[in-house]
Amino acid sequence: MAKFKIGILETGRPPEQLTDEFISYPHMVEDWLSGLDAEFSTYAVLDNQFPQAANECDLWVITGSKFGAYENHEWIKPLEAFIRNVKTSGKLMFGICFGHQLIAQALGGKIEKYSKGWALGVNQYQIDNWPTELGDPPNEIALQAYHQDQITTLPAGAIPVASSDFCKYAAVWYPGFGLTVQGHPEFSKSYASALLQSRRGNGLTEQQADHGLANMVTPNNRDAIANIVKTYLTNKGSNHA
Repeated sequence: MAKFKIGILETGRPPEQLTDEFISYPHMVEDWLSGLDAEFSTYAVLDNQFPQAANECDLWVITGSKFGAYENHEWIKPLEAFIRNVKTSGKLMFGICFGHQLIAQALGGKIEKYSKGWALGVNQYQIDNWPTELGDPPNEIALQAYHQDQITTLPAGAIPVASSDFCKYAAVWYPGFGLTVQGHPEFSKSYASALLQSRRGNGLTEQQADHGLANMVTPNNRDAIANIVKTYLTNKGSNHA
């Protein structure tokens, strides 16, 4: 069997002062999914560098971003169109944070800034409606979080599969097409901590940064989510040549 092809759609970048150590979000995604037998390609869609066709890869991963899905950037509408093309083509998507939100928006959902503020540090989400296509459900999803925006209305056909009191739609399943998570499985503890420190007094208050850093002691299960992606690809890949 040929290696799976994973296309990473880069929609954001780490703060400039952190790139020497942490490089890029696509680099983090590759590291997180390094246990898969896959070839990775990156497309800097935030620079209007788009794939030529939806069938170039078996799985498309949309990264996180500092931008809002509802903001008026010239690359957002073309990316929404590409998301719909991937769905039509029968290929798979995995959305992270901004990607989670943009996939919902592209398919008819709504994204808004949450009135209760930021989710920072490791957040825990309870499982519900877990699809059999993704294998056995984890006990919970626990991931680094860094967001103020949330999905407030799901598109038709979307199934919420994880939630918390703070985040109603923390993970969403689109049967036969996509899995998306509001958290950041690709963020290491060291990067998430450095990001919070970099935003202290620059987007986050001292109290918010301290709260997020205090949440770092909570265990995350990013590796379990990587295994779910592997199951997802393998099950769909019964037709993979």
